[in-house]
Amino acid sequence: MLLSIITPVYNERRTLAELVRRVEAVDFKDTKVELILVDDGSTDGTRSILKKLERRHTVLFHKKNQGKGAAVRTGIAAARGNLIVIQDADLEYDPNDLKLLIKEIRNGKHDVVYGSRVLGKKERQYSSLIFHFGGSLVTWWTNTLFGTNLTDEATCYKMVTRRVLNDITLESNRFEFCPELTGKAVNAGYKIVEVPVSYHPRGAKEGKKIKIRDGIEALWVLTKVKLVNHL
Repeated sequence: MLLSIITPVYNERRTLAELVRRVEAVDFKDTKVELILVDDGSTDGTRSILKKLERRHTVLFHKKNQGKGAAVRTGIAAARGNLIVIQDADLEYDPNDLKLLIKEIRNGKHDVVYGSRVLGKKERQYSSLIFHFGGSLVTWWTNTLFGTNLTDEATCYKMVTRRVLNDITLESNRFEFCPELTGKAVNAGYKIVEVPVSYHPRGAKEGKKIKIRDGIEALWVLTKVKLVNHL
């Protein structure tokens, strides 16, 4: 089994090197791993850090900023793995938790596993109240439209098998990539399973980039995918 970890990167010079170190430190045991770093037109010095990592990992560059979805799709096109997962470079998620998602796919024979920041938690951590509300709204709307029972649709940790990506076409360029993946996977007949993961949120002052606009786009993409039964 080969896991392709796709990390979209945009202006993350303060956290990128540490994220790579943490991924490299994980003992994935009998799962082979490739790390694919996709720079989405960074302007803060991130690109110079990435160039130093080219000997150890796959590093790809966008000439200009296109959005998280575009960066992830570039990574998917280069990925060789039969398992694919998204890993942001902002240190909000612990790469050790990826082993929990792999275990669920192997033992449960699932094709889509999400790492939930809510499942099993008595208290939910979030960057701000508006982020909390936005994520909850997107999750509720997903469950309403698709009949799912998700606790955290907006999670970064979305792990899928290659078979899922072969059955759907991903087109989004920005943050709406995530709900597009969710909606199209469900439309294609895949059940989404969740496992609890840790979460260490950062706020806008620390570099968090998602905005209110992105939440609105997420709701619209979910609706569009459902209405046209789009794959």
